[in-house]
Amino acid sequence: MKALVIIPTYNEKDNIEKIVLKTLKQDDIIEILVVDDGSPDGTGNIVKSIQENNPKVHLLERKKKMGLGSAYVAGFKYAIKNQFDYIIEMDADFSHNPKEIPNMLKEIQNNDLIIGSRYIVGINVINWSLKRLLLSYFASIYVRVITGMKVNDPTGGFKCFRREVLENIDLDKIISDGYSFQIEMNFRTWCKNYRIKEIPIVFTDRQNGTSKMSKKIVKEAIWMVWYLRILKILGRL
Repeated sequence: MKALVIIPTYNEKDNIEKIVLKTLKQDDIIEILVVDDGSPDGTGNIVKSIQENNPKVHLLERKKKMGLGSAYVAGFKYAIKNQFDYIIEMDADFSHNPKEIPNMLKEIQNNDLIIGSRYIVGINVINWSLKRLLLSYFASIYVRVITGMKVNDPTGGFKCFRREVLENIDLDKIISDGYSFQIEMNFRTWCKNYRIKEIPIVFTDRQNGTSKMSKKIVKEAIWMVWYLRILKILGRL
């Protein structure tokens, strides 16, 4: 069995080496794919230097910033092509603690998608402003109400898929590219009746680098849930 941790990056030179090395320590079956969107700060070059001494580190370089969703889709296709059993999504900025990965790999044995949830046991978020916390929390409620999906943290980006789930989702039909990408992947998984389990995590806001959140990303998430619901009603998911 082998697991691939996909880490999308754009200007993460302050974090990338530390997150890669710490992640590899969590389990011998782990390999890492960094999907770098042409970071001008040299993130890709740092990954290349790590690769010189570690064959478990892989790099997919893209020429420009193309978005979170397309980065993960590229990573998913890589994982399917190379027959990884489990595929993990994780941020580069330590907002997701690599120490949670062994628990994810344990829980995925009896499930098809594991979601690291900020809201399943209270609210477990550190260093967010009250405004951003409320936006995220009520966005989760909004998504549940509109889609009917029984997931407490549908926008969370720390998760683990079985390869079979990704093989049975038409990745070329994914339409989201911001944080609504997480909603769409959860929704498509849920609509196919796969087993989804949330496990509690503590989310810590980044200490280094710059957040990728924007008004455009928020707006996309607002209308995307309605679009996904309509597609489901029409039987076009």
